Amino acid sequence: MNFRPDDDDDSDDEIDPFKSAMLPPQLQEAAVTVDQENQLQNVEESKYYLASIASNLVIRQVPSEGISFQLWPAATTLVTLLDNLIRHPEIPTDGALSKLFETKDGNRPLRILELGSGTGLVGIAAAAVLGANVTVTDLPRVIPNLRFNIEANSEILKINGGEVIPAALSWGETGHMEALGRDYDLMLGSDLVYHDHLYAPLIETVKWFLLGNGGKELVFVMAHLKRWKKESAFFKMAKKLFDVQVIHTDPPLPGTRVGVVVYKFVGRGTFPNGNSELR
Repeated sequence: MNFRPDDDDDSDDEIDPFKSAMLPPQLQEAAVTVDQENQLQNVEESKYYLASIASNLVIRQVPSEGISFQLWPAATTLVTLLDNLIRHPEIPTDGALSKLFETKDGNRPLRILELGSGTGLVGIAAAAVLGANVTVTDLPRVIPNLRFNIEANSEILKINGGEVIPAALSWGETGHMEALGRDYDLMLGSDLVYHDHLYAPLIETVKWFLLGNGGKELVFVMAHLKRWKKESAFFKMAKKLFDVQVIHTDPPLPGTRVGVVVYKFVGRGTFPNGNSELR
């Protein structure tokens, strides 16, 4: 049975967040070093292979600096979905998923905004695979590592016509959001629902972009792996403002009972089929 994070049933056991942090085989074994130049301890370099463009992305992680400096399962799910959509266009896919990554104006690249970008894997991959212009965002202290990873993959981005721009965004900070503007075709996010004190600021941020867009429909695609029962509070808050659909579900991760679930958020009443229920 597919797990639904908005389910009111609290009978499930708590999920071990450390088991849930396991990464898929696309991420090759990391090389652990010490970055003498920046005095960063336990720097890890991971490679993620993108079959659609036959290239490896190189991502620096710094676990000692916190969760924003690490790779998480939901990010790899989004990247794999993107890679497969481009790699196998002949294979029928859920139209709700494939159409999200099409620009409405064929004369320009897709414009994407990513929330909580962390190491930047999703945003960099989206830019490379789709030839998109991607703005990756996170807390100000995370931006230097984002810049590092963008630069490390600059040649791949250039060859594939992608562009990645880092920008500071503290959720709920109006000044940060206004500086970014709303001129995007799509929003992405992965493993954002983690600290419960950030649920409301995250909702406010998504609301600012999705519901204040001057009538232009903007979609937020979020990949999420359930770790705690308390996360249901976020989805209950979200359903008061947005229509939310499940558009992809991974099989359970090794050693767990749940897999990554990918959601589509839009302003209420904007689903073509009129369906606003999670499935």
